[in-house]
Amino acid sequence: MNQISFFDGKHQFKITNKIRLIELFAGYGSQHFALKYLGINAESYRICEWAVKSIQAYKDAHFPDDNTDYSADHSIEFVINRLFKWGISSNYNEPMTKDQIKRMGEQKCRQVYNNIKATHNLVNIQQAKASDFNIVDKDNFTYILTYSFPCQDLSKAGLGKGMEKGSGTRSGMLWEVERILEECLEGGVLPQVLLMENVPDVIGTNNIKHFASWLAKLESFGYHCYWKVLNGRDYGIPQNRERCFMISILGDYLYEWPQTVPLTNKLRDLLEDEVDEKYYLSDKMLAYCTDMTNRNGFVRGERFSPIDTDKKDYGYAITTSAGQRPTDNFIIIKGKECPIVKDNENYIQWKQEGLLDSDCRAWRDDKVSGTLTTSDKQKVLENQSLKKQLCNDLIASGKVKENDVIRHSYSNSRMKEWETRGCETNNMSPTLDTRCDCLGVVNNCRIRKLTPKECFRLMGVKDEDFERIAKNQSNASLYHLAGDSIIVDVLMALFKQIV
Repeated sequence: MNQISFFDGKHQFKITNKIRLIELFAGYGSQHFALKYLGINAESYRICEWAVKSIQAYKDAHFPDDNTDYSADHSIEFVINRLFKWGISSNYNEPMTKDQIKRMGEQKCRQVYNNIKATHNLVNIQQAKASDFNIVDKDNFTYILTYSFPCQDLSKAGLGKGMEKGSGTRSGMLWEVERILEECLEGGVLPQVLLMENVPDVIGTNNIKHFASWLAKLESFGYHCYWKVLNGRDYGIPQNRERCFMISILGDYLYEWPQTVPLTNKLRDLLEDEVDEKYYLSDKMLAYCTDMTNRNGFVRGERFSPIDTDKKDYGYAITTSAGQRPTDNFIIIKGKECPIVKDNENYIQWKQEGLLDSDCRAWRDDKVSGTLTTSDKQKVLENQSLKKQLCNDLIASGKVKENDVIRHSYSNSRMKEWETRGCETNNMSPTLDTRCDCLGVVNNCRIRKLTPKECFRLMGVKDEDFERIAKNQSNASLYHLAGDSIIVDVLMALFKQIV
């Protein structure tokens, strides 16, 4: 199914005047990046974002030259009280207490205050009113309002609490959008275009009746609505990331979905050439990844089921907090230090000459060490590092090969909550989420994480924009920001249909 709107519109909708973009649940502003990359005349008009890290990222990405000290005329007590009233959040889940805000220190408090002012941020959507958006002069401006409301209670990673109106769940924030639009309707200032994005579960069995109620409400406001599940891999990005999008146009208008495009970029094309040593995994983590024992009901060996041939160009989606579930993954890349890969032209010769052990896990390399123990059928390199032994076992046994994706988890409890699907081939990333810092590649038989820059590339963000965002963020925050966002290339394809 593509959409369940009761009636299609009759006319094509095209935007010809300047766009004023309103981003609810803005993150670092993927929607504004999409318009910017398309060369469209668009103004970042209002945003609604309460997370301190995302507020900083949005400011650095879209208002890098605004260094105004908006707090200069205010005491620190005023600033703290204002931040508390706005309802800023440090953990994406709940507003900070006044004591927590005070503990940030004066410099940080003023910085957050200035970022909010610079980005025209209404902060907490629960406190925002229609008048705050200042939708005026609609004859000369087209207002696009985007809302990517929290997915935690919808997605399979969450607790399945849903988005029912009045439920009080994070995903129930959708109905704050309803309240704002109702206020806009009363004032006769509804935005001309709405864009929703969320996980496919928003139209799943548990949520479809609530989605239908939302759709009916939008149509009662005068919008024609069109929804469809799109995958990032179909719009030029090698990430297997499915998301449900809905375009709502005020008036009797049609919307035609963008055509898919062949995937020319492979995952390896987005990798950095040189990576810092800190991204490589420890022996302990590698041992965990390759452990085939049963852990609390989760059989590790299930991770290495046969590769799906239809996924040879992409991997799983990246999450916002990598390392907590089986969908976290690595990619194997054959390097100069991995001569035992089975598709290597010398593999058979080495095996026949007895240079590999019985499981083909180790090889003789006099440049590394001449200390070998021998038996009738094998030669094993005694001082080979655990890292290489583990990688060799995966590669030589045929469980993984060059550029394959494998998944692991730091947390047994999260592993029990998720189904496992084995390894994937190298050319596509899995879906990014807030736990994406353990996605990675193997260089020279060593497994490493995907870097933050690689994750942002997989979200369609250009390197120069990533650098702006990264300057005031930790790596952990960058991974979260990437996995919690929207693929820019998909948004570009959607916007091109109406501009």
